[in-house]
Amino acid sequence: MLHPRQRAHCRGDGQRPGDHRSRYRARYRGAPLRDGRDDARPEQGAPLLVPGETCWRIERADRFAIFVDAAGYFATLKRAVLGAQRRVLFIGWDFDPRIRLDPLDGGRPKDDRLGAVLDQAVSQNPRLEIGLLQWDLGMLRALGRGLKPIVLLDRRTPDRLTFAVDTHHPVGGAHHQKIVVIDDCLAFAGGIDITADRWDTSDHTDGNPHRHRPATGRAQGRPTGPWHDATSIMTGPAAHALAELARERWESGTGERLEPLPEGRECWPDDVEPLLTDVDVAISRTRPEHGDESLVHEVELLWLAAIAGARRSIYVESQYFASRRIAEAVAQRLAEADGPDVVVLNPWTADGWLSEKAMGTARARVLEIIREADVHDRFRIYTPVTEQREHIYVHAKVTVIDDRLLRIGSSNVNNRSMGLDTECDLAIEAVEGRPGADRLAGTIVGFRDRLLGEHLGCRPDDVAAAIAETGSLVQGIERLRRPTGRSLVPFEPPELGPVDQALAESEVMDPERTPNRWRRVERFFARRRRPRNRVRT
Repeated sequence: MLHPRQRAHCRGDGQRPGDHRSRYRARYRGAPLRDGRDDARPEQGAPLLVPGETCWRIERADRFAIFVDAAGYFATLKRAVLGAQRRVLFIGWDFDPRIRLDPLDGGRPKDDRLGAVLDQAVSQNPRLEIGLLQWDLGMLRALGRGLKPIVLLDRRTPDRLTFAVDTHHPVGGAHHQKIVVIDDCLAFAGGIDITADRWDTSDHTDGNPHRHRPATGRAQGRPTGPWHDATSIMTGPAAHALAELARERWESGTGERLEPLPEGRECWPDDVEPLLTDVDVAISRTRPEHGDESLVHEVELLWLAAIAGARRSIYVESQYFASRRIAEAVAQRLAEADGPDVVVLNPWTADGWLSEKAMGTARARVLEIIREADVHDRFRIYTPVTEQREHIYVHAKVTVIDDRLLRIGSSNVNNRSMGLDTECDLAIEAVEGRPGADRLAGTIVGFRDRLLGEHLGCRPDDVAAAIAETGSLVQGIERLRRPTGRSLVPFEPPELGPVDQALAESEVMDPERTPNRWRRVERFFARRRRPRNRVRT
């Protein structure tokens, strides 16, 4: 969405298959995964989303939408916070109370800042409590930006506005989930941090005057570059499940237990058009082994299952592309004569010198693995650029598999997102044979085309037509790419020197931390691919 007042580009109806968790779990945990047998017959309509394995749970969303880029999200979040009745819970990697939430609204800048909005919310409602939980090293980053914690702690109502620092993670790990829950009935989750640099509109205009760093007082910080991101919003049981996850994280980070709030309030924002209604949403997590908590790596297992189950296309937007295990799984599919096209959107460079050393060198190495396997020319990695050809920073974490699976969340394609950081991804699947599956499939592939239309500077219908006419995601994009103006440009990794090569090979800055289950997952989910002629282009 460009802005909450604008209508969404796509809309469809979901399905309500009910709770099949026991049946799904029994199928997934059967012989093919335990002992490697592959003689089981394919199951029609068998899903990739399996509670207890590739996801934590599947719950229905009464309404569901996606914000593409932060302008619409921040504006909607501001109104939701000001309209909250009992509790607002922020769970995030980073926050900056100085950022403006809705600069397009025309109000006074000082009233539009996150800190002022939180203050106003608790001041006008004596029953409201607001809590913010931030990663501890993220707080140190904030101090380095000139942010003083007193701006959140020194409030007229400090007992109802709590800022907490989350230290409950392994050494080197990060609390990376990005969740906001309003009154346990409205939930936001995805990849957008409520902090500096994130605000932008989907046109990514060169020199947008509203795109700048926050500063103290009336000063205005330096201009910032274009930024592409995505997050989701939902109501219903799926929102209640995210509220439960947020409360659990709050308790692990602060020691304070929060009770669930009573249900019943209608809290969907009037100015947001649902992308889907009455649709099942899966929640997948990464939770590192720490203290008494065991490893949860549903995020990684869903990645592997999705790659194994893809038939025609895999479309990925991610800040990083640095996981050797994921790359090797992709390489295996690319080597198949009838495998899927794979398209990855990345930023040109990682955000910061250290990230580029860790993730940039790893990306260069995994691209060598993939390109060696890409004998059928079905892989592309691109960076989006503005009208004046400035690189747009890709921070979104979005995956679309065929017309079957839509995934949005906080996890990146790197090792730490698979087993070291806390992560939360959401996924929606069109399962063949279920009521409404065709309409849902159309919405999934339509959303992918909407994203590509944004990046290529054309209409989603143009994207759909190019892919249909060429019969290929890769060739459809190649047909629409332009040498000038808004478009996608191929990414070419720099040559690695001996030190960088050794760094990439050793993975010392981003080691694998999870058991490798690719072979078992691939064996099981490869049987669940739809026939090629049944999949939409």
